[in-house]
Amino acid sequence: MPLPLVIVAGPTAVGKSDFAIELAKRINGEVISADSMQVYKGMDIGSAKITTEEMQGIRHYLIDVLEPTEDFNVASFKELAQKAISEIISHGKIPIVAGGTGFYIQALLYDIDFSESLGENPEIRSFLLNEYREKGPEYMFDKLREVDPETALIIHMNDEKRVVRALEFYHETGKPISVHNKEQYEKQSDYNFAFFVLNDYRDKIYEKIDRRVDIMVEKGLVEEVKALKQKGLTAKDVSMQGLGYKEILMYLNGEITLDEAVYRIKRDSRHFAKRQITWFKREKEVIWLNKYDFDDDLNKVLDFSLKVLKDKSII
Repeated sequence: MPLPLVIVAGPTAVGKSDFAIELAKRINGEVISADSMQVYKGMDIGSAKITTEEMQGIRHYLIDVLEPTEDFNVASFKELAQKAISEIISHGKIPIVAGGTGFYIQALLYDIDFSESLGENPEIRSFLLNEYREKGPEYMFDKLREVDPETALIIHMNDEKRVVRALEFYHETGKPISVHNKEQYEKQSDYNFAFFVLNDYRDKIYEKIDRRVDIMVEKGLVEEVKALKQKGLTAKDVSMQGLGYKEILMYLNGEITLDEAVYRIKRDSRHFAKRQITWFKREKEVIWLNKYDFDDDLNKVLDFSLKVLKDKSII
């Protein structure tokens, strides 16, 4: 029998955590975070990490499990998430994967092979990194657009690691990484799953993003990044590449003003939300939960979702 799995995805600030917790209460579930930043200890404010109080007694996995000095990628997420699913099911509960990192969710759902060694060449990677830093993000992003326009649609030009990785993969294999991912994506899932995408009007999401960033600054985002910097973390650490962290680090290093840093966080978070929606629109077997279709009433969204889960024999 395929294992049951519920996915709660959607753009940043749309309300995934609240929805996942309320759903977990109703279906006897536990939550696995599919967030690339909440996995890190001490990175609470900038990642909008859920608090113990906000969890309302629902157990969460993949939160505060790594030090900020450690790397975290799609392969490590998949491994940790699979272990968490096994543990949750052993408790007689239903796993709910909640987050906005579509890449991670896709890898877990379809057991996609994103092996780090595939199409890897350290010498080429070093050359591309130097080229990125010497000629700038725009130049390298134009190169990526030429060889892999599909990947260019879903990553940001300032995402140095993923831009370089995509170019390295193309150089070594002769095909775009998006083609490889699509081939992997043809796989069928081993789970009996429901893939929900919570969504809202774009302007409401953007308003919530702006408000969330202001709250982060009020709560002490600058102090949080300062403490991480004092521990020796720099822009070279994967954790410090996260939205909110790299901009404040630039401010602390005297590269930009605080106002400019806040402006960039808001702008790039809005761009990120737009890319998330684009990603989920391309996913198969997605069930869209547009909040405006339910009069912005969480209980109505939950009632509909429970009916879907019953129809799919997940509950």
